[in-house]
Amino acid sequence: MASQDSLGTLSSLEVGGATYHYYSLPKAAEKLGNIKKLPVSLKVLLENLLRFEDGDTVTRDDLQAMVDWLGSRSSTREIAYRPARVLMQDFTGVPAVVDLAAMRDAVAKAGLNADKINPLSAVDLVIDHSVMVDKFGSPQSFEENVEFEMERNKERYQFLRWGQKAFDNFRVVPPGTGICHQVNLEYLAKAVWTKEEDGKTFAYPDTLVGTDSHTTMINGLGVLGWGVGGIEAEAAMLGQPVSMLIPEVVGFRLSGKLSEGVTATDLVLTVTQMLRAQGVVGKFVEFYGPGLADLPLADRATIANMAPEYGATCGFFPVDEETLTYMRLTGREEEQIDLVKAYSQAQGTWRDDSVEPEFTETLELNMADVEPSLAGPKRPQDRVSLSGLNDAFELLMESSGVSTSDETKVPIEGSDQTLTHGDVVIAAITSCTNTSNPSVMMAAGLVAKKALEKGLQSKPWVKTSLAPGSKVVTDYLEAAGLDQYLDELGFDLVGYGCTTCIGNSGPLPDEISKAVDEGDLIVSSVLSGNRNFEGRIHPQVKANWLASPPLVVAYALAGSTRLDLSKDPLGEDKDGNPVYLKDVWPTEAEIAEQVKLVASDMFRKEYGATLFEGDEHWQSLNIPDSLTYEWQDDSTYVANPPFFEGIDKPLKAQEDVTDAYVLARFGDSITTDHISPAGAIKPSAPAGEYLQSKGVAIKDFNSYGSRRGNHEVMMRGTFANIRIRNLMVEGSEGGVTRHVPSGDEMSIYDAAMRYQEEKTPLVILAGKEYGTGSSRDWAAKGTRLLGVRAVIARSFERIHRSNLVGMGVLPLQFKDGESADSLGLTGEEKISLSGTRDIKAGQSVQATAKRSNGEEVSFELLCRIDTANEVEYYKNGGILHYVLRQLIAA
Repeated sequence: MASQDSLGTLSSLEVGGATYHYYSLPKAAEKLGNIKKLPVSLKVLLENLLRFEDGDTVTRDDLQAMVDWLGSRSSTREIAYRPARVLMQDFTGVPAVVDLAAMRDAVAKAGLNADKINPLSAVDLVIDHSVMVDKFGSPQSFEENVEFEMERNKERYQFLRWGQKAFDNFRVVPPGTGICHQVNLEYLAKAVWTKEEDGKTFAYPDTLVGTDSHTTMINGLGVLGWGVGGIEAEAAMLGQPVSMLIPEVVGFRLSGKLSEGVTATDLVLTVTQMLRAQGVVGKFVEFYGPGLADLPLADRATIANMAPEYGATCGFFPVDEETLTYMRLTGREEEQIDLVKAYSQAQGTWRDDSVEPEFTETLELNMADVEPSLAGPKRPQDRVSLSGLNDAFELLMESSGVSTSDETKVPIEGSDQTLTHGDVVIAAITSCTNTSNPSVMMAAGLVAKKALEKGLQSKPWVKTSLAPGSKVVTDYLEAAGLDQYLDELGFDLVGYGCTTCIGNSGPLPDEISKAVDEGDLIVSSVLSGNRNFEGRIHPQVKANWLASPPLVVAYALAGSTRLDLSKDPLGEDKDGNPVYLKDVWPTEAEIAEQVKLVASDMFRKEYGATLFEGDEHWQSLNIPDSLTYEWQDDSTYVANPPFFEGIDKPLKAQEDVTDAYVLARFGDSITTDHISPAGAIKPSAPAGEYLQSKGVAIKDFNSYGSRRGNHEVMMRGTFANIRIRNLMVEGSEGGVTRHVPSGDEMSIYDAAMRYQEEKTPLVILAGKEYGTGSSRDWAAKGTRLLGVRAVIARSFERIHRSNLVGMGVLPLQFKDGESADSLGLTGEEKISLSGTRDIKAGQSVQATAKRSNGEEVSFELLCRIDTANEVEYYKNGGILHYVLRQLIAA
């Protein structure tokens, strides 16, 4: 970490009798220029460059460029950023550890010590993505789901326990603890990090990258962090800087206060809608203004969490007194809290309302204007007012070819109930976004209490569940006595993990599932999550609505989304009188009274010395004691990937793409959920057929997410989402395509394998916002393994673009105003790309599409390899290949 410190900024700070050394931003400003109005998020980046100035990866010119940003409020300068740590969850963590294990094998085969491969940065992996809602609505649900989880994932968990023992700087938080982002917010994050070096204690900002896009949640605590691909995170673990352009920073000014009855969820859905409309992809968003003075940190974290949904790299809140109050509440030590305050004030990163930073552009929201809201039915940025939900549902019906007058009622087997369009079949209090916020969780409990007092019950066709992001939530609901009311409505604890939000909603009851299929019904889920993309929540549920936890309870009571809960009753009381939402909605004073019960002792108890030890299930796992992993040839969960074969041989030069066929042509908003689904594996899909060929029973398929350590499953699952639409096969839904030379229709996987046998390169054609969604490394890895050389799209989501480069796949962008449609491309053409052999960042690439009749269409594409470092990664076949070659050559 020792810096050249060409500006002479090394300083010291006395806090609580201890001396801390740091690289001073005010001293840097004396030579670089005034930085008082630089956004705080950029000050954090500037400090990072000061600390790692080496004259090579970080130069004096890089430091100057950060200050010069104030002139144009944008920059084309590439910088090398080194976060303090890396955060992972198990879906993305397993393949990352698989890659590290495979790299150890490759190093060992090259005759070097396997332990050359070790994380150089601190890594925490939290197992939170695997628990499924198999059982619900009973006091035994939690224990039964845990047993299912351990049974299904035993092999994966053994592998992770091996990794925890085999690798340095690598900790694993066992299953049943909480969601990684909430555990990070409540325990792992420090706001200011320290490190011993050369007999000195250095203090510097706590920063991180994570393998889940909602890593951004931690920005609510003043910790700069965002999601990257698993590939990029692995490189960061191995000491490679994150290559990035100095970002534009959008200022979001908050004023006023939320009105009575309006929640933090309503606020974040409003912010998400505004920022999506503004267009902030690839930019930082920094929140400022008088509204922050009264905005609780849990509300800030809720807003920061959904940065991926509004498209920004991060949504940052500077450190202030509220930060310290929250750290104190969550059981952080007073010495740490004192350091955070002293360091932030010394560096000028403390929130100061007297100085308004200069931003690239600004937006403003008076929080008093926020109204109760949901978002859906397919995208988190599509906010709908509470009163407008029925209208939004009817629009979905019409777009799906179902008349709004269709009143199909399907009898529910074994009952006198019927199911119809718009009925709520899943109501889930879930996700780090909202379960980290005591005010909305207490509000949910209070709604349950008041509803029961009125004689209301959840409708019998609703699958109800409660999956908090940490055990602390259970503690404070119990302290308030509200857990019993949630239980009585069927919101029993089902697990501590992502569950429904990640697609682990589990099966619908057989009778409900049968009724949905029989009537071809468009039914709804209502969840307190952050994602509602097609096919994500449940394959039978086409309308998915994001809402606050108390609204989730309300819709479980109402049982339908074809209501206006601002005026229609939830149901009837014991005397047959209508009960309205306003009758069961708690006041702000009532919620505040319950929130007072949240205590530091709860956090200290749940995050004590045994956090990393796990329960008896975890401790009973047998693990090998070896530096390299003992791969099992018959494993369908963990397999040695083929990525590093031949890594010790001379690097082959890149070649231009000649006469490539189009594997698939997609429209706009293809998400990583479409490209690499995380949910259920269809028995008739290539991945399902593969598992059955290996003797795996359909009931034991588990999910795509749980099998991310096996490339054979994941490459077959690439483009296998049940809702993906390939425009080459008109009217199709699911991962099908046309093998162009023969005209045969088949699965995308089977077509790719046939093209590989024919030694034919492939490309993908797509529209706008290609790759939005979670930071799924397999969306890029699978694309590479299918033989795709380039993805040509109108625009890319930030993380997925980076992941494609990180796997040696070329991201190319149509010029403004052009698209596959405007150029008349159907996907039946042969496409050649020239100028890719010696590619440079941001260059133009000449493309030629040859139709079957011999006609040719030529057009220019923009190379979306954005930095010089990325060029090297691409030439090496990927970022990990580059790192491994460097290690072998050293």
